[in-house]
Amino acid sequence: MTERAQSVSRSGPEVVPSHSDLLGVYLLMTDPSDTRDTAPRPFSPLWTYLTGVIITGIAALMVAEVRLGFGQLATLTRTSLFWVLLVLVVLGELRPIVVSTSRLAGGTATSTLFTFAVLLYQGLSVAVLIHSLALVVSGLVHRRAWHRVLFNVSQVSLASMAAAVVLGAFGHHPHPVQPWVPGGTDITAVALAAVAYFAVRGVLVCAAVALHERRSLFRVIRTTIGHQSLVYAALLGLAPPVVIVMSHSPALVPLFVAPLATMYLTASLSVRRDHQAMHDGLTALPNRKLLILRTEEALAEARDDARVGLLLLDLDRFKEVNDTLGHPVGDRLLQIVAHRLTHSVRPGDVVARLGGDEFAVLLPTVRDAVAAREVAARLRAALTEPVRLEGMTFDVDASVGIALYPDHAPDFELLLQRSDVAMYFAKEGRTGVEVYLAEKDRNSPERLNLLGDLRRAVGQGELVLHYQPKVSLASGAVEGVEALLRWWHPDRGLVSPADFIPLAEQSYLMRQITQHVIDAALEQAACWWHSGLQVPVSVNVSARDLLDSALPDQLEAGLDRLQLPAGAIQLEVTERILMTDQAYTADSVRALVDLGIPLALDDFGTGYSSLVRLQRLPVDEVKIDGSFVQRLGKSVDDERIVRSIVDLVRSLGLRSVAEGVETEEVAQHLREMGCDAAQGWRFGEPMPPGEMTVWLQERLSAATYGRCEPAQVRAL
Repeated sequence: MTERAQSVSRSGPEVVPSHSDLLGVYLLMTDPSDTRDTAPRPFSPLWTYLTGVIITGIAALMVAEVRLGFGQLATLTRTSLFWVLLVLVVLGELRPIVVSTSRLAGGTATSTLFTFAVLLYQGLSVAVLIHSLALVVSGLVHRRAWHRVLFNVSQVSLASMAAAVVLGAFGHHPHPVQPWVPGGTDITAVALAAVAYFAVRGVLVCAAVALHERRSLFRVIRTTIGHQSLVYAALLGLAPPVVIVMSHSPALVPLFVAPLATMYLTASLSVRRDHQAMHDGLTALPNRKLLILRTEEALAEARDDARVGLLLLDLDRFKEVNDTLGHPVGDRLLQIVAHRLTHSVRPGDVVARLGGDEFAVLLPTVRDAVAAREVAARLRAALTEPVRLEGMTFDVDASVGIALYPDHAPDFELLLQRSDVAMYFAKEGRTGVEVYLAEKDRNSPERLNLLGDLRRAVGQGELVLHYQPKVSLASGAVEGVEALLRWWHPDRGLVSPADFIPLAEQSYLMRQITQHVIDAALEQAACWWHSGLQVPVSVNVSARDLLDSALPDQLEAGLDRLQLPAGAIQLEVTERILMTDQAYTADSVRALVDLGIPLALDDFGTGYSSLVRLQRLPVDEVKIDGSFVQRLGKSVDDERIVRSIVDLVRSLGLRSVAEGVETEEVAQHLREMGCDAAQGWRFGEPMPPGEMTVWLQERLSAATYGRCEPAQVRAL
């Protein structure tokens, strides 16, 4: 079988085509530095199988040699024919004929020709003795594990015994004392013995491969036997002529090396061309074409109780290495990454390079998404070990997206597309690993349907605003309300903003939605202000909205039309938006500041603000993210963070507002820290306009209020 031996040297990638016989155990890893070339786990199915074959095969070998006798063995070793045949069999083991680039198909050792010829001429004992010695020599040269050598010896012994039994059934019992030379009438016996030899070796090795690769035995046989049968037919068919030459002139036997060498060179050139077409030139990993073939094979044999996983992996900050140190260093880094990935996957998994710094890992069998995540975590852990190149140390990291068959996609193209979507979210959210979720995929049918419903909702009054109060922690006075968008879908019911706001931000609908929200918030503010409830209304805007030059004009026109002061409306923007240099230079931001519209920094603590940038921000208020606030009293670290933010904001002359305050205990912690205001269920849940009006009337101290009917607040 073909063995994977793709080593990455310091000078560049080198493909080491160290091929073992198809019928040598396919336990991978000819690279001596490959730590996976170890004995199977004790009492595993593969370990049990190998142990059984080894015990049976070694017993057969011992019986055969005992029957030969020590005296006869000593006599054999003094003949030139014995040593000539031993050398030819050893060379055949070292240089197999490879006719396919398939990992499962592999190569066929030319030693088979001479072993079968010895079996016909001098019998079972001599054949298994010579081939066993050759396998030991080959194992030492390739530094194979002991269990592999023993398995090879055992399956050769059992196959030779099967062929000897067939010959015995026809009355032929070759022996060194009475050699047998087949004649024209013996073609049936020789052919059936060859079939038995080939079948036993094939089944024994295919079973080992199936257990090791976690594949079906039928699939392994179908993949390997077709390629191997042609070569075996040629080799075993040449055995009778070799026997005839042995019987007349043993010195001429080495002449058969010439046609074998021709077969070997022709097959090697063909396989090399196929290998170049199917592998990446830099890393020697499978390319996209081969990955497609492997994936289709895995999908074709996928069982009902298992999944096929495709992991897409993209290196973080790789472009910085290329731009700083040049492409040669970047190429060497890619080779190191390829080496680490191939040594971190399970047997049977496929690591491929799709181009640039993008890699894919195929999991032909995986239990579920949790198991796929474990593989992804192991890959990322292997990459995080520092790399030293050009006297510098690099910290390599990667984002991994996971898609599973049949859960997420039915074929390779969709698996790749959806693992790419998952990888994008892993990179965007800096989570490292993400499994595909249809609700996050803006190109999925579910998301497209939801986008169509959202487009209809904008014009049919399904989008409404609810309001949540913001209260002073010191006095309990109402300082304002925040407008929160809600979508009442006719079939789905209440749709969470987390589901449709990201979808809107990825489409042209966000601008239209923002315009409606601002208009509705301004009208509600006007209703309250003109009735005596003078509370500012806060509206969240996205990065695209904030940098839109039309936003200041819309706000200015609305304030003038409704006769509202600039302080009646407040815009809340996330920390990450105003941390960009673009925010400082945008004309829209300067125009909003000139209008006197206050800006608040939302979700503070989740971004990467510096003191200098925070001081330069045109904001009046900083809102502390609720994820920190809600753990006050439970997490010492979060308490330190909140206290530090409050102190920092106060030192800069800004107001601090805590989000997500749900208990009086948390509110008391915030008061002690000096936080100015808070917002959350402790003070009031988000309410529709009518309920919010009543709530405000009950808490504000104005003696008389004008009427502000909820009907005045138009649905979006």
